[in-house]
Amino acid sequence: MAILTVSTLEKVAIDPKYKCAKRVLDLTMTLLLLVPLCAVCVIVAVMIRLDSKGAIFYRQKRVGLDGKEFYMYKFRSMVEHCDDAVHRAAIRKFMSGEKLDMYKKADDPRITRVGRFIRKTSLDELPQFLNVLRGEMSLVGPRPPLPYEVEHYRPQDWLRLSGKPGLTGSWQVYGRSRVPFEEMVQIDIAYLQRQSIWEDLKLIMLTIPVMIQGRGGA
Repeated sequence: MAILTVSTLEKVAIDPKYKCAKRVLDLTMTLLLLVPLCAVCVIVAVMIRLDSKGAIFYRQKRVGLDGKEFYMYKFRSMVEHCDDAVHRAAIRKFMSGEKLDMYKKADDPRITRVGRFIRKTSLDELPQFLNVLRGEMSLVGPRPPLPYEVEHYRPQDWLRLSGKPGLTGSWQVYGRSRVPFEEMVQIDIAYLQRQSIWEDLKLIMLTIPVMIQGRGGA
């Protein structure tokens, strides 16, 4: 059976001028935030080191623009060398229609004490600014799925990979753990169809209260 990719489907059209402006926005904001982010990252790194044994950072394979795989960086929020069976089961439930947050599952027994805090506040995602600098991610866009999630994608689900994945986006701000998978896909595709620099700036600003309140995180 042929493997479907974004290249074999009708993609969501994205204005080349907007793509260029979006890259400038990504680099400018990331570089401006670099100094304060480094200070926060040092504090988080110390907390992780004192809380549990293992590496401070970890990388995880994700699927990005047009189905291309890349390694996404995060602060470690789980015990090392843990089984991913719990997360795989959660993804199956999420994709079958249940309202679960497959990225930050609240009752996952693998999560450490510090891990719960940095997940709730999204501090675990700060290392992804490196992915932004490398051009693998953007500040705003759909969340990058895991390869074993994409294995179950229907043709229309692939359309959410027409744009570069982001640290934040419409789903993270408006949906997160409160909507099922199919609605998440619709939210992402709707963003890609209407995206603009002003929309990106609005979503970046709306992400701040979401992080402070820990809404939808765990």
